[in-house]
Amino acid sequence: MRSDDDDLIDVPTGETPVVSVSDPRVTITGADVAGFVVEDAPQVDPDTLLPHWTDAPTGQVPIVVAREAADGVDPWAAIPAPAWREGEADWVAHEEQFDASLLAVEKNDDDLRPWEFNSEPLINEEIVDESPRPEPTRAHRTRRTHRDDALSGRAVRQSRSRSVSVATFTGVVLAAIVFGIFYMGAIPVAILVTASLALAAGEAFAGFRTVGAHPATILGLTAVVTVCVSVYEKGLGAVGVVTALLVIFSFVWYLSAERLIDVVDGVGATIFVYAWVGVLGSFALLMISPHNFPHKHGLAYVLGAVWLTVANDSGALFIGRWLGKRPLSPRLSPNKTIEGTIGGTVLTLLVGIIVLPMMHPWTMTHGLECAVAVAVVVPMGDLFESMFKRTLGVKDLGHLLPGHGGMLDRVDGLLFALPTIYFMTHLLSLG
Repeated sequence: MRSDDDDLIDVPTGETPVVSVSDPRVTITGADVAGFVVEDAPQVDPDTLLPHWTDAPTGQVPIVVAREAADGVDPWAAIPAPAWREGEADWVAHEEQFDASLLAVEKNDDDLRPWEFNSEPLINEEIVDESPRPEPTRAHRTRRTHRDDALSGRAVRQSRSRSVSVATFTGVVLAAIVFGIFYMGAIPVAILVTASLALAAGEAFAGFRTVGAHPATILGLTAVVTVCVSVYEKGLGAVGVVTALLVIFSFVWYLSAERLIDVVDGVGATIFVYAWVGVLGSFALLMISPHNFPHKHGLAYVLGAVWLTVANDSGALFIGRWLGKRPLSPRLSPNKTIEGTIGGTVLTLLVGIIVLPMMHPWTMTHGLECAVAVAVVVPMGDLFESMFKRTLGVKDLGHLLPGHGGMLDRVDGLLFALPTIYFMTHLLSLG
């Protein structure tokens, strides 16, 4: 050891410095001299093995922060680190770390405490709601929303099966009355056709009202009668005038309504029935009128259309009941069969060849040609009405004719046959 006071100013050599006091014989070892710091020699606390807080940062990272880099070395790396959650997104991001439902334990009814109960009903238990239910109302009907299946829940309602004997008897009596009126002249036939079309239109309007629509029934019936009278007097050009007036007055009709009504459904239903029953049926008045077909030839053409339509319906009914097995259109009318359609076609052709030539000015050739056309359009008219009834969810639109349903059920095919015969007369140059 050295005790010279002048040695205190020497540069340290790494050895333990010697500090002298007043007595040269007393020395203190193991202490650094204040004011002197050894460069590049970090001061390490022997208790914590950490650098002194006054030392400059060394750049080393604590093992708690650098856990990801030490996964392969640190055995504690498999334990997930604590997560600090402040916002809702932090909880959503970690919601799969722990499922509280795993702590739930199923209990039997016997293990339940007095204040607990099982809310699930028994399988064989029948729950009856005895609370009064309000009656369904269709007064405040709103627009129908679009669906993939528009007819869902509107299957045709089942009714009593028709009696073939009753239908046959009604058909014979009706045919006798109609043919008798035809022999009375054009005016009685025009009245019969107009009345029949008005009844058919009334049944269609009533069908719309059963599903909550609000057609202008009085206005529509007036338009149907008006178009029949106008066509009889003025010809086919009157259809455009009556149609325009119907559209205009329909908006006036709903504009003056006492309460808010679905105008689109109301006007649409009114014009639909008018066009279907009134316009198509007015072709009968167009042929009956002596202004278009002199010498009563138009009466013969309308009577021929009636004969062909009755033959097609009768053949389809009887042959279908006898041999029918394959439905013609299961989705629209499961009772109409392919065999019945073939039977109706054959009977229609026979009437066109045998019966129609007995009436002047029909010939066998013209009768056969018109029979072919009618055999195609009459089943279409039947299916069209079946589609209409399927949409409304009704079996029959009326019960005026026993065994046949309503008037519209009887003239549905004739509505398609009348314009066909009218245009066939022009195509074949019949006068």
